[in-house]
Amino acid sequence: MEFTDFTVAQVRIARPTDKFEETIEFYVHGLGLKEIQRFKGHRGYEGVIIGLPDINYHLEFTRHIDGSPCPAPSKDNLLVFYITNKEEIITVYKRLQSMGYKEVDPENGYWKEQGITIEDPDGWRIVLMNRSYE
Repeated sequence: MEFTDFTVAQVRIARPTDKFEETIEFYVHGLGLKEIQRFKGHRGYEGVIIGLPDINYHLEFTRHIDGSPCPAPSKDNLLVFYITNKEEIITVYKRLQSMGYKEVDPENGYWKEQGITIEDPDGWRIVLMNRSYE
């Protein structure tokens, strides 16, 4: 059965953080994603939208003036980047290493076979996976 009830214009994953600047540093300067937009004063929130250039998949990180705790739920909640060029993975990983972010053992060993798992400043995990997504 195929569903075509709606057309998605964009996908955004949003979460709060109390490590706002560190998180931006990790995803923009470390991982190499693009800062698309920042906002302030929205009912006590400020945030940043980060994404891949020319792609409608975005990450949004916010913080509230009263605090924005958001502990990572588990070691198997992952944001996976499928990257076919192994050299690109090594470049990104070396940049993250120089910022103090080291590889961690994934909960599921599958991600270690062709990927590198790293925790962001809040303990949420990303995987740089060396294969296509198919």
